[in-house]
Amino acid sequence: MTDFTALAERYLDVWNETDPARRRLLADELFGPTCRFTDPMVDVRGPEAIDATIGSVQQQFTGHRLRLAGTVDGHHDQFRFTWDLVGEPGAEPLVVGFDVLVTGPDGKLEQVLGFLDRVPAM
Repeated sequence: MTDFTALAERYLDVWNETDPARRRLLADELFGPTCRFTDPMVDVRGPEAIDATIGSVQQQFTGHRLRLAGTVDGHHDQFRFTWDLVGEPGAEPLVVGFDVLVTGPDGKLEQVLGFLDRVPAM
């Protein structure tokens, strides 16, 4: 049986890793070679492109981290959870999102569908 909470935490760990070499290693371990990552801002495939997307987001929101906001719900090969992008401890989340992830037979992620529930005004 898949531990979806552990997978969600690993996914957030990739997003929170600021060392590019370490982040890339984590991305290669978690995302399948053809994994598709789609949210309102981007639609990319593969660990390299997903890693580049994460690096761009980190540059845009320097000093912020993703954290799990609530419980992880999953069945079969798919799971969902809400996350917050936060800066200083105790601060209001800057961004709130909701992701649905699908795993493959090898346990790696095959698809990530991201939704942005709250984003800062530009």
